[in-house]
Amino acid sequence: MRVTDARKGMIVVHEGQLHVIVDYEHIAPGNWRAINQLKLKNLKTGSNVMLRLGSSDSLEQAFLDLKPATYVYFDRNSGYVFMDSENFEQHAIPEELIGDKKGYLLENSEVTLTFHDGQAVGVQLLPTVTLRVTEADPSTRGNTVNAVTKKVKLETGLEVKVPGYIEAGELVKVSTETGEFQGRVKE
Repeated sequence: MRVTDARKGMIVVHEGQLHVIVDYEHIAPGNWRAINQLKLKNLKTGSNVMLRLGSSDSLEQAFLDLKPATYVYFDRNSGYVFMDSENFEQHAIPEELIGDKKGYLLENSEVTLTFHDGQAVGVQLLPTVTLRVTEADPSTRGNTVNAVTKKVKLETGLEVKVPGYIEAGELVKVSTETGEFQGRVKE
C-alpha cells in the first residue's frame, strides 16, 4: 500500500509488528518534496513510533478479519469486552487500543471487531452514533446574528459542541470520525 493511501485508524505491519496509525499528516513544503508523517502505536507494547516517508514509499497493510460484535461492558483489568454476534464468544480489548473511541461506546451498541491471527486488535464504529445529552448550559436568547454553539456532556462522558438550542435530556447524532454534532434525533 502506498503511504498516500494511509488513513488514521488503519493497522499496518512495521518492523514485523502490528501498529495502528494514530496520526497522519501530508506535508508539502513549497518547492520541496512532499513528506508523509505518521505516528504509529504498537499494538503489543503500546509504544509510539514516528515515521517520515516520501510519497513513493510504501507500507505493509495488515490482513485483518472483520466480525460483527456488540459492546457488553468495561472491566478495569481486561479492558472493553465485546461479544461476537455470530458465536457469542467474548473478546477483551485493552483500553489503550480503544483510545478516543471509548466516548462513542454505549452498552449493547453494534460495532465491528478487527482480528489478526485470531486475536481482537481493534474496533470499528458506525459512522454516527446517537447519544443522550446529560449536561448542558441553559440556552441564551437574543444572539441570533451569529451561530451560537455551546459544549454539552453526553452520556458516555464525551463533550461535543452543539447549537445553543440543545437541552439536557435530548438525543443527538454525533460523527464518530470527527466528533462533530450531526443533528437532533427525535425519540
